[in-house]
Amino acid sequence: MRFCNFLLYFFILIGLISCSEKKEKISLIKEDNLEMQMIEAYNEGIKEFNRGDIFFAAKKFNEVELLYPQSIWAPRSILMSAYGYYSQLYFTDAIFELERFLDKYKNHPDTDYAYYLIAICHYNLIVNEKKDLGEIIKSREYFTLIIQKFPDTEYAEDAKFKLELITEVLAAKEMYLANYYMEREKWIPAMNRYKTIVRDYDTTIYIEEALHRLVELNYKLGIIDEAKKYTAVLGYNYQSSDWYEKSYKILRDNYEKPKIQQDLKKQKSLLKRFKNLLQ
Repeated sequence: MRFCNFLLYFFILIGLISCSEKKEKISLIKEDNLEMQMIEAYNEGIKEFNRGDIFFAAKKFNEVELLYPQSIWAPRSILMSAYGYYSQLYFTDAIFELERFLDKYKNHPDTDYAYYLIAICHYNLIVNEKKDLGEIIKSREYFTLIIQKFPDTEYAEDAKFKLELITEVLAAKEMYLANYYMEREKWIPAMNRYKTIVRDYDTTIYIEEALHRLVELNYKLGIIDEAKKYTAVLGYNYQSSDWYEKSYKILRDNYEKPKIQQDLKKQKSLLKRFKNLLQ
């Protein structure tokens, strides 16, 4: 009887071990299939990307992330999807993918590339400097971040160039608003906008006109000393400018042209000196 019980327990134990081994093998097979599906989806995404079917390619790349989110192919798939959208000018879709990437893979080696691409997308969404202030600000923030966090990369070099262009765009917006107020004889709002250009955008092409308009406005309002001050700034910094000649004509009855020193490189810029007075 005891021997029969022993045999019964023995066969039960063997059966349990056999079942556990079968379960483990089935699990391994499923895991292998999952990885193969992921690789197949990624390759299919690349294939469709090369064909130009960006939307189907993005779908396959998203499948990679869903199938195997912890693999090295998951973040690459998001970047490929984002670049696909970017290459076909779907900048909003590209931004969505890049924001997901930056949120999920903060320490990824390609983070600098992701920041650069999202900055470029916002930059390309700038169509009209009069309306697209949000995109202007966002692109400026991302380009500034790239310079600060990744200063030794090729992205930082291009970011500096793009920031110069963005500065010109922002100055153009200020000039547009200033002239808008000027045409409607709203002198004080116009003056404040021109002062903003002189204070914040003195390296742009709009600085000379802004200084001249300040001469005009101050003279019109009877603030002659201020008008003379801005004319002097124009004279010392842009003596060959048409805007300076126009400003001088406004004050010609009671104003003497300042003497221009020959060695202007050694002379401290009056423009920089007067910027503090405008704050």
